[in-house]
Order: sequence, then structure tokens, then C-alpha cells
Amino acid sequence: MSGHTPLPPDAIDLPLLPLRDVVVFPHMVIPLFVGRAKSIKALELAMEAERRIMLVAQKAAAKDEPSVEDMFEVGCVSTILQMLKLPDGTVKVLVEGQQRARVNRIDDGETHFSANVTPIEAPEAATQKGTEVEALRRAVMQQFDQYVKLNKKIPPEILTSISSIDDPGRLADTIAAHLPLKLDNKQAVLDLDDIKARLENLFGQLEREVDILNVDKKIRGRVKRQMEKNQRDFYLNEQVKAIQKELGEGEEGADIEE
Repeated sequence: MSGHTPLPPDAIDLPLLPLRDVVVFPHMVIPLFVGRAKSIKALELAMEAERRIMLVAQKAAAKDEPSVEDMFEVGCVSTILQMLKLPDGTVKVLVEGQQRARVNRIDDGETHFSANVTPIEAPEAATQKGTEVEALRRAVMQQFDQYVKLNKKIPPEILTSISSIDDPGRLADTIAAHLPLKLDNKQAVLDLDDIKARLENLFGQLEREVDILNVDKKIRGRVKRQMEKNQRDFYLNEQVKAIQKELGEGEEGADIEE
């Protein structure tokens, strides 16, 4: 990931890209497939001006033509790393989240969305090193460790890379980005610029996900045992039928010989 100089806390105007079912966090690198004309135009304008664009999730992913009211108030100022126009007219773009930002105003122009946003400053390093924050950081890591062990869809090496992140705020963002949470739950993490509140929110969500996975594991185990029992019973019944058939045929043969 490339490094970024923090943006000044002054309001800036940027092209805006509404996202469906995706919340982009700072430091997150993600490919996006873009097909709406307004969104493609916003990307083109961003490429002409420092490759910077404001990414904001839509409240309802099904809306093809979102209005200003359909977008969340906090998004992520991001950098376009690569942009490729595909033969079908859509665009594949690789973006990297840079910094949280609050939307002051969205302009629904004829060709594209643009927004006036205020970057949200990251908390001072001193506020991220208290005893309570460190305790929360460790608790979140322990829960995430349990989650990775229970969820086979997440490769274990993710745990190794995340455990090397010292910044608790970035740690929370990175874990949230890897969790299959509902859109509103991910947005709730993005909305929180206070590190302690962000870690507490994430811990609660992780705890719930681990509980769900544990219940799922128990259900699967119970179903598997029942299926194995049914298979054993079926096999034994078939064996009994085969033996009874053999015995029956043997008795008939003995009668003929007499």
C-alpha cells in the first residue's frame, strides 16, 4: 500500500462515486466495477485532478439512480491507482482508501455527482496509547483470532498481516474491511472517528459473529451425526434384509432336496 500525507481539515470539492454494497475504509485497496454513466464521468474527472475521489456508500444498493438523500454522510476520500475501460463500456478501477471525510453537500449535476467534504483528522497518537485502548485492541485481536479459526473462508495469513498493525484505528478498519458484515454495520464502524468507540463497536460485532459461527458449528455437527446415524441404520437394515433373503432361499433349497 502506498503512503499518504493526511489531508488538511479544510473543506474540499471532489467528484463523488456512490457505491453499492461496499464501504471503503482508509488504507483499503479494492477493485470496483463501474457501469453508471455519472459514476464513470466522476472517475474521469478525478483522473484529471490528482486521481482523488470521494467514495460514499448508498443506503439502498438496488437504486440505479440514487439521489442525494440515498447516500451516507461519511465516506472515504480515495486515490485511483488504476483505471481500465472494458469493451462493454464499463470501467474497472482499483482504488485505495485514504482518509475518512464528512459530506457537507452533494451536488447532483447533469453529468456526475460532486461533493463538498471535510476530511476527518485521525486522533493524535497519544490518545491511541492509553491502557483502555490497548485492552480493547487486544480483545478485538483475540475475537478476530477466534473468528478466523471458525470461518474457513478467511485465509489464516490474514491474521498474521493484521497482527503486525500497531495503529489501533487502522487495525479496527482493516478487520472491519475483512468481515462479511451488513452494510449498515460496516458503515457504523466508518462513522466512528473516536478510536475507543470504534474498537468497542467492532468488538461487539466480532463477538456476535463468533457466537453465530459457534452455533453454526454445533448445528452442522449435530446434523452430521444424525446423517451418519441414519446411514448406519440404513446399512444395518440392508444387511438384515440380505441375511433374511439368504436364509429364506436356503430353507427353500433344503425343502427341494428332501
